Amino acid sequence: MRWFALALALSSSSTVGLAAPAAKAPFSAALPDEAIPAVEKLPAQWPAGWVLVHDFHFSSILDGRVMLVDTGSVERPVRGMIRAAQFANMLASPSRGEVLTSETFYSRLTQGERTDVVSIWDMATLLPKGEIVLPGGKRQQSVTYPQVFQFTNAEKWALVANFTPAQSVSVLDLDARKVIAEIDLPGCAQLYPTGARGFSSFCADGSLLSVKLGPDGLAVSSKVVENVHDIDSQPLFGTPGWQGQTAWFVSYHGRIQGFDFSGDVGKALPGAFDIGTAEGAAPEWRPGGWQVIAADAAGKLYVLMSPNGREGSHKDGGTEVWVADPAKKVRIARIALRGVATAIGLTKEAKPQLIVARADGEIDVHDAASGAFVRSLGKAGGDNPILITAP
Repeated sequence: MRWFALALALSSSSTVGLAAPAAKAPFSAALPDEAIPAVEKLPAQWPAGWVLVHDFHFSSILDGRVMLVDTGSVERPVRGMIRAAQFANMLASPSRGEVLTSETFYSRLTQGERTDVVSIWDMATLLPKGEIVLPGGKRQQSVTYPQVFQFTNAEKWALVANFTPAQSVSVLDLDARKVIAEIDLPGCAQLYPTGARGFSSFCADGSLLSVKLGPDGLAVSSKVVENVHDIDSQPLFGTPGWQGQTAWFVSYHGRIQGFDFSGDVGKALPGAFDIGTAEGAAPEWRPGGWQVIAADAAGKLYVLMSPNGREGSHKDGGTEVWVADPAKKVRIARIALRGVATAIGLTKEAKPQLIVARADGEIDVHDAASGAFVRSLGKAGGDNPILITAP
């Protein structure tokens, strides 16, 4: 019995000084039921610091998407997402309150009956509000270029590039939700809105074709301007930086050329110039990436540059952004980036921010005026951010 008495003593002594268990607090009121689905509306006018980032999603191209990104928020940069299936293209129209995606679907996901369609999304909810079916299964499917899907006629119409490999352009009436015309475009590619109602396209022989459209969407006139770009020695990146209806292009070798698309016929601006070079290149500085040039409202141009420029390096990305003044035809600044980038864009703020999509998927924000790094938004642009659009 001694062991029992010892155990009892130890047990009793171990409780000395311990307070009695506190009474359990009553539960708070139950949370209200959450409505499902729960849809929040976005501001009627998106802030000037918001951009759309096209995630091509290379690992699953049929599941592309467009991310709506608040470039001023580290805590909550992603404000919404729009699906953009199978080599899609995207347009945004604040005046219409719509985002448009031209995309392709198959009835068995990756096979079966093909349907090409322009989907129309509400900017306030990011929900679909309509569509326009494109007949013929001919919409151009390529890694995303902005210039194969464009507005014209004060955003009442949209232009869709076709490739079968025969080339043509479908003209869509967005209010009537239908295709109203198709125009042959042999030997020419990319679409640049021209005049009040028309488009231009660069052709394989170095010329520029401009087409004027009538009220019914059909071509009423066309004009070929010969020898406006040198494909052999100064090939141009197809995506320009826009200032109004002036488009600024950069060549694979760093030559900047402006085009005026305000009239019915596009024309090259005089005074093309080179953005320059610098020490530290191996072997030389060249533009590189997917979206390599951007323009701000003050007239400055921003070009994504790589020190490893060589034949075939034009899609490799860049490590610096060089800023040029096209009026003075000189480089005025260099901005060092935090990694290799494939796309750049600018917000439409009074003091624009330079938005950088890096090859590793990170989105960085720099002050465009000083070049200083401001913040990282992480993977707010999805897996493969490839284009940046400020609506």
